[in-house]
Amino acid sequence: MSAALGVRNGESVGIEKVPLLPVPAFQEALCAGLAEGGRLCALFGRESAGRGVLVTGVVARDAESRLDLLSTEVGGSWPSISAEWPAAQLFERELWEQYGVVPEGHPWLKRVRFEHPLPGALASAPGAPADGIPGDDPFFRMEGAELHEVAVGPVHAGVIEPGHFRFSCHGEHVFHLEIVLGYQHRGVERSLLGGPHLRTPSVMESIAGDTAIGHGLAFCRAMEALAGEEAPPRAEALRAVALELERLANHVGDLGMLAGDVGFLPTASACGALRARFLNASAELCGNRLGKGLLVPGGVRFDLSPADAGRLAGVVEESMTAVRGPVQLFFRSPSARNRTDGTGAISPESCRELGLVGPAARACGVGRDVRRDHPAPGESPAHAKVALGEAGDVHARAWVRFLEAERSAELASSLLRRLPDGPVRATLPPLRPGRLAVSLVEGWRGEIAHVAVTDGEGRFARYKVKDPSFHNWMGLALALRGEAISDFPLCNKSFNLSYAGHDL
Repeated sequence: MSAALGVRNGESVGIEKVPLLPVPAFQEALCAGLAEGGRLCALFGRESAGRGVLVTGVVARDAESRLDLLSTEVGGSWPSISAEWPAAQLFERELWEQYGVVPEGHPWLKRVRFEHPLPGALASAPGAPADGIPGDDPFFRMEGAELHEVAVGPVHAGVIEPGHFRFSCHGEHVFHLEIVLGYQHRGVERSLLGGPHLRTPSVMESIAGDTAIGHGLAFCRAMEALAGEEAPPRAEALRAVALELERLANHVGDLGMLAGDVGFLPTASACGALRARFLNASAELCGNRLGKGLLVPGGVRFDLSPADAGRLAGVVEESMTAVRGPVQLFFRSPSARNRTDGTGAISPESCRELGLVGPAARACGVGRDVRRDHPAPGESPAHAKVALGEAGDVHARAWVRFLEAERSAELASSLLRRLPDGPVRATLPPLRPGRLAVSLVEGWRGEIAHVAVTDGEGRFARYKVKDPSFHNWMGLALALRGEAISDFPLCNKSFNLSYAGHDL
């Protein structure tokens, strides 16, 4: 992929340095990068100085810790590459929805978030989607006298965000699952234009409420890259602690929920209670159980005394010790294993084709982890011990979560006992104009990607956000094929994807 510009995670470049190629050359280079083992990390549009849409692609080269950047200017349509590279299908649909760029030959062109076009977008372009509400678009249909459809949601029975699931079934057997989202669409990316504003950090922490640290950290590092400044080592250590506490709370809580979905109450009850210990540990860092208010561009707001840091390390270690017994009981239970083993399996080949990330990918044996593959400035890849599964089923996804919780506890306690000396915050200069920065963070669901572009005055001309759920919802749909519909809650919880993170 010699036509692209190679950069590192957390590095900014002048936007004029990103190669601008004709559409055929852009797509050829993009497909060549994917064929060589790269991953489509982001593909997004922004207003062009011409009459089209400037599309930028980010291809992650994990083995080389490199991100390849390239751009093209597109008019009202371009050839779809989704049939050959399924990981591109949702990105192409998003470009069509936001800018009216029709991907000709797309296998199933539907809206993503049912939004009005962004300011300046080609709302009047041929093929631009009309305004509508979720559910307006057609569903995949199967014909047969004994086939039926089961519609679930968007309103659900528990305290859960809205999403619609349409099952094509023969009895209990699921042939196909179609997932419709967009009910949580809040116009996040649109609200960031012209920023950063005073409210921008709060918006970032609210992209996905259970990933406030993950998205907040991606934003802070993007700001630091655009300003040309790094956070102090002590601040980076405290950020890493907060990120691992967020991972611990979510993994432990989800292990308990998985146990609850199969009626294994000892683990469900214990993990539900133990999750609170990690949330409370986050509160000791900043006063908020979800970590909100801790991160700021340039570092963190709060510090820990040596005594408090040592005590908090002990809390993490003791809490993880308490988690091991109930979780191992779950994994040893024949009745629980009967429900999890072989259920909702995804092959490594399908994982790679769909571009899955995080524990969902690692459960398939596909070792993708930003902490190891794309360490940010000041972040040591030696900290990352990648946990892998093999079967790609519910059990593998649960097992990877447990291994990651073990390693997160080890890393958090180690960092707390060896915090570097020095300040916890640096003052950032103004953002540099005409720059582009890619910021990747390995959140608890997987790779979070923020791409920030500044205009001639150092304000956000475009801010692209990609939550790991953007990749992984299609993985859940694939996991249900050939399964019993009664296994849907179990498969769904084993992914535990974010509606809000997808909808933005």
